[in-house]
Formats: sequence, C-alpha cells, structure tokens
Amino acid sequence: MVASHYDAVVVGAGGDGPVAAWKLAEAGRSVLLVEAGPFYGNERWPKPNESPGAESSSSVDDLSGALLDEQFTTRELEMIRKLVFGPADHERGFWLRKFPGDGAILQCAGVGGTTLHYTGCHPRAYPASVDEQPHWPIDYADLIPYYQEVEAMCEVTPAPVTAKEELFFRGAAAAGWDLLDGLNVTEPGYRPQPNAIRQPDPRLHVDAGYGGDFSYPDVEGDTLALGSIAGHPFPRGAPYEEKAKRASNISFVPAALRTGTVTVRPNAFVTAIETDSAGIDHPTATGVRFRDTWSGRVETVRSEVVVLAAGAIETPRLWLNADLPRNEWVGRGMTIHFGDNVMGLWDAADLESRIGQDTIDQFQGQDIAARFDYPGLGMLQTVGTAPGIGAILGFGSSASGFAFQNDPADAPWDTVGRLAGAELKRLLSGYRRMLQVLVVSDDRPHRRNGVTVAPGIEDEHGPIPLVNYEPSAGDRQRRDRLAEIAAEILREAGATHVHRSDSPPTALHVHSTMAMGKVVDEACEAFDVDRLFVADHSALANGVGGANPTNTGQALAARTAERILERYF
Repeated sequence: MVASHYDAVVVGAGGDGPVAAWKLAEAGRSVLLVEAGPFYGNERWPKPNESPGAESSSSVDDLSGALLDEQFTTRELEMIRKLVFGPADHERGFWLRKFPGDGAILQCAGVGGTTLHYTGCHPRAYPASVDEQPHWPIDYADLIPYYQEVEAMCEVTPAPVTAKEELFFRGAAAAGWDLLDGLNVTEPGYRPQPNAIRQPDPRLHVDAGYGGDFSYPDVEGDTLALGSIAGHPFPRGAPYEEKAKRASNISFVPAALRTGTVTVRPNAFVTAIETDSAGIDHPTATGVRFRDTWSGRVETVRSEVVVLAAGAIETPRLWLNADLPRNEWVGRGMTIHFGDNVMGLWDAADLESRIGQDTIDQFQGQDIAARFDYPGLGMLQTVGTAPGIGAILGFGSSASGFAFQNDPADAPWDTVGRLAGAELKRLLSGYRRMLQVLVVSDDRPHRRNGVTVAPGIEDEHGPIPLVNYEPSAGDRQRRDRLAEIAAEILREAGATHVHRSDSPPTALHVHSTMAMGKVVDEACEAFDVDRLFVADHSALANGVGGANPTNTGQALAARTAERILERYF
C-alpha cells in the first residue's frame, strides 16, 4: 500500500496532473499521483495489460525506453484500442461514457493520459478568447510566464515542413492570407505548428540523402514517421526520456519522479473525495478513496489538499458522484471544438508542377505540422494519417448522411457526407495524393452541454458520465466559415476534388466543465469546498478560442500549483 498521508493527492496523471505534481514536488511537498490506467514503459509493470505488477513507482530509474518500445507498436487502430479510456486489463472492456448520436469521446487512460496519443500540438490560446470573451476571471498576460515554463519543459518548436505542409502554405498564401510570426496570435494567417516534438536529426533533411538506420543512436530526435496517435515511440532504441514527442509521461513525469517526493500509483480509480464533514454547505477536502482496478481493493489516503486532474469528463463525474455541495455549473458549459474534416485530392501532374513530386505522401513528417489561425472562428490544421484512420475521419461518418443524398451545387466542395462504394474506392485509391484538413471551431460554453450522472446507469466505479452536446447556431456558423476557408485553401493549392465530411460532434478536445469563475476561483480552488483544486482542462473557462488546449491546460496547472503553495504551505 502507498503511504496513508501526503501533502497533496493529484487525481489523474494525464496531460495536466503531472505538471501540478512536479511543481508541488519542486517546492518540497510530498505528492501522490493517482492514475486510473496503467504505466507503460515502467519496469515495475513489465506486462501492464496482462498482470497487476507492482503497486507504485517513486523512482525515475524505473523508466525504460526499451520497455516502451516493446509496448508501443506503430499500428494505429491497435494502439487506440490499447490506450483508449479503460482498465489495464483489456479483458474487462472499456469504461463506458454515453455520448449522443454518431460521435465519440476519444480520451486515453494511463500515465501520460491523452497526451499518449495527441499529436504534440502546443499552441497558446488566442489572447482574444481570454481577454475579449466574457468567460475568464484572469488576463491572458497572467498565463504567459507559465506558457514559457511549459514550452521549455516540452521543447516546443515550429514543426518541420514536408510536402503536405508546403502545399497547404502555398494554398493559404495564394488565397491571400499572411504568414504569422510569434506565439500570441491576434490576426488570421498560417504558420508551422508549434509542436512538443523534438526537431528531426539534421541528416534526415531531404537534401542530405541519408540512407542509414532510423533508430537511436544512429538518429536522434524526430524520425518524421507518423506515429503520434500510436504513442510516438520514436526513435526506437532511445532511452525513455530521449523519445522525440514530449508527452507528459516523457517530460513532466520523469521530472516529478526526480524530485524524490512523488509517488505514482497507476491502476487506481478514485471513486470518492473525502471531506471533514460530508453533507454540510462548505466542507474541506481531506483525501480520496480509490479502487484498485485489478483487485477491486479499496484504499483511503489523506492529504492537506486534493487536486482533481482526471479530465473534463471524469473530474465532474467524480464531483457529482461524491457527497459534495451542489453547484449548478459542475459538469456544465462543456466545449469540444466542434470539428469537421475537409479533404483535397490532386492530379499527379498538377502536384509535379507545384511541388516537384507527384505525390503528397501524408504519412511523411509529423502528424499535424501546419495550421491556419483565425481568432474568433477557430483554426484549421493539416492532418497526416494512415489510410484507415483517414478514411474513418474523412469519409466514415457524417451528419448529412451519405454523399449521394446531398446536392453541393452551390457549395465550395464537390461532395459532402459519408462516402461508400465506387466513389469511396476512387478517392481512397488516391491516398498518396490526398490531404486532410481538420476544422476546429471556437465553440462557446452553453449550460445545456456537459456531463451528468444518473443512478442506475453505473459501472464498478458508480454512475457513468452521460455527455450531452448540441452546438449553437453561432457555433455552426463559425465551423461552416472555417470549412469554406479550408476548401478555398485546398482549391488555391490545386486540389481537383474537395470533399467535406460534415462530421458529427466528436470530443477530441474536451474542456470547461468545471470552469474557472463558475466552479473554481481564480486560483482554481473550488468555491464550495476548501482545499479542493482543479488542474485539468475542465478548469478552462472556455475552449481557448479553438487552439489546441494542451499548452493552456498545462500552463494553468502550473499556475494552480503555485497558488496552492501560496495558500496552504
């Protein structure tokens, strides 16, 4: 068993929890970092999906790059199944969340959380989303020093350019948009994606003619092979902390363990928040109760503060299932960046004349390496996928039904909707000449959208999350305008066929279900429970304008840890 008392218990070792744990531990506090999923790449769990292994890890010496190489393949569907939200023992199935329609929630369980399969995208929020939308109780300037700290830890740099990015940039420039410079974006334009992925080895430059091995130590840094959705175990053979993608398990978890005061407890699902006086109007958090996902054994740990970092679905679920005061905004106001997909297909001769080669080969380079920002609307970003994932995202589902049911005569795309049969085969046969653009809109918080629970709809950890999402007319208008811009950029880049998916709502980025200013104060301490803090994307006051949220979530978690130290230690 772990110790019975810590200075802080952090619930969730995903993208943000390890940041808070690291900051608290750097100040000398003892921290228990509790994670529902397994710990990959740790020698104390050599077979994390087959047997319980050890109970906890407190040493950076437990981390193993070789073990991570064994456990992370490059097969995307296999890795999604391995990492998606569920227990280490896959024989028991996923943990159920109910989501409306054909959409889905794509989140991971395990140390590193959803950063295990995120694409490394680390832009900052749009300043206008903090300073000009009426949601945040703090200024954008307050976040900047924490952005800088996170970006240094994650080694954030502009993504390298391969054919797919060059084509997108040429299309954006031809459409009249400007190349952006700087990290605090206030105007529309295009730029390389700021990614938390190490730069490629210089010998991999297209002009270097490298013909050697692509594993460590022959090459260091990014190998330019798609792999982020599969956990990005590159370069193969590298020590644990030398992996190129700086997911939280590679960046913040080792730093936290190195302090000597952090214990990571995986395979532990927190089911209750302990308080000094349950049921009263304003209790004080005193610890947590968790359930071992292998044995079912229940333990209680006490602490001076409790930090919730289980994500924007599980954090409100935990509150709602605990005996805590009611707050009408717990679980409410969810934003998911209401997304869509627009695909372009080129003729080989046109590509040859534009970029000097007759294929785009989206499988080369980083998964998402080019972006278009439009504060007030959201963003676009190129996506490189293997054919199967690309087909699912671009052609596999649609809110408009099948493409043959729609007449896009007055639209800027040639087809819209779900594809099947001969048309699907025709487009997929051009996979090497295809480019996908992901539309990510600045959807706004609405109280009707969010997480609830209901007695009787339960798993072994209590009532499951029931998620509701219905975009507003404004959300749809912003997404439609971004899709039109995406089609224009692809046309200007020479695409001969443009297809819009009109995707159903799918929760890739989930935020603002425990929003700062509504559920937690400016230090992210709960208004209704003393010593209970939130340090994950649920505390974001909105969807940060449509920018990828990981950088902002981690920056806010770092800020929250400093506020905890100021208030209670």
